[in-house]
Amino acid sequence: MKKSLSIILSLMLVVALLAGCSGGTTSKSSIEKMTPGSNLSFKVGMVTDAGTIDDKSFNQGTWEGVVQAGLDFGLETKYLKPSGTTQAEYLTEIGNLYDAGYKFIVCPGFKFETTIFEAQTKYPDAKFVLIDGYPHTGDYNPVVGSNVVSIFFAENESGFYAGLAAALQLKTGEVGFIGGMEIPAVQKFNWGFQQGIKYANDTYDTTITMNAENFVYQGSFDNVAAGQQLAAGMFDKGVDAIFCAAGGVGVGAINEAKQRANNGEKVWIIGVDVDQYSEGIYDGTKSIILTSAMKKIDQASYDMILDETFNRFQGGQILTFDSTNGGVGIPVENPNLDKSVVTKVQDAFDKVVAGTIVVAAEQGNLFK
Repeated sequence: MKKSLSIILSLMLVVALLAGCSGGTTSKSSIEKMTPGSNLSFKVGMVTDAGTIDDKSFNQGTWEGVVQAGLDFGLETKYLKPSGTTQAEYLTEIGNLYDAGYKFIVCPGFKFETTIFEAQTKYPDAKFVLIDGYPHTGDYNPVVGSNVVSIFFAENESGFYAGLAAALQLKTGEVGFIGGMEIPAVQKFNWGFQQGIKYANDTYDTTITMNAENFVYQGSFDNVAAGQQLAAGMFDKGVDAIFCAAGGVGVGAINEAKQRANNGEKVWIIGVDVDQYSEGIYDGTKSIILTSAMKKIDQASYDMILDETFNRFQGGQILTFDSTNGGVGIPVENPNLDKSVVTKVQDAFDKVVAGTIVVAAEQGNLFK
């Protein structure tokens, strides 16, 4: 990511210089002339997973990175939503994109693993970016073709920072967790969150309680009503803040929290994947999003497209975005967090990068 960021800065400088000379926007041909070896002749497609393109989370974050790259580099972009979630239905949409000339295809989610295994051979002249998964036949032995890049994130580290921030801001009270499907990425968010709470309790004398009954997996990423019902039950039991790693299910929890906040209750949601602050706005200017456990999905999809524009596609590799390369964290701007909280979280971030703090990626027994 550091390499990609330096490329971005260089390209931004080129664009700024060109815009300043011409008095207008930079043309595609101008960028090509100023960046030897660049490739701006491809079209970028995306196939959504079980959720929707406006899920305020995983799909939306991935698509926003694709759209931004398309705008920056003058590339055509398009997404397709499958009619279902089977391998055949995913392959159908990949094929539709391919037939329309979209030969750089981004697929978010582990459900694409066996699909991309087949697609990487069926479409050898296409390139695929698989987020949160790697191609395999169903045996979970990775087979990453030269035309595929697999991307994973250290969700446990992101969850840790969100848990630490929440505990430091609340100081006392109770937290819960609503996950979507019980898959590794969601589990790691949960486990990291618990470790962040414990670290705050042990290090800064906060008194945040975690009860096992309030740490649940709903089983899907699109059941908004179920998310609202789960959140209502937790808030009724006295939970002060809920961390939601659940896509559309989390949207339901956000809706419930906003309704309660409008009625004068003090409840919070901790967002996921992207900065969900704007999704929690109520009463005009306030938000029930305390902070968000971010994985830079938009940056990941953007960076992979950026690599392709410079003919540097990292085919055959499994990449991990974590604290050391800026791939996870909480939002830079946290309006609901005190500055002292942000400072303490940054200190913990630096210690994770240095290896002084190690956030486990597996489950511990941290409940009350």
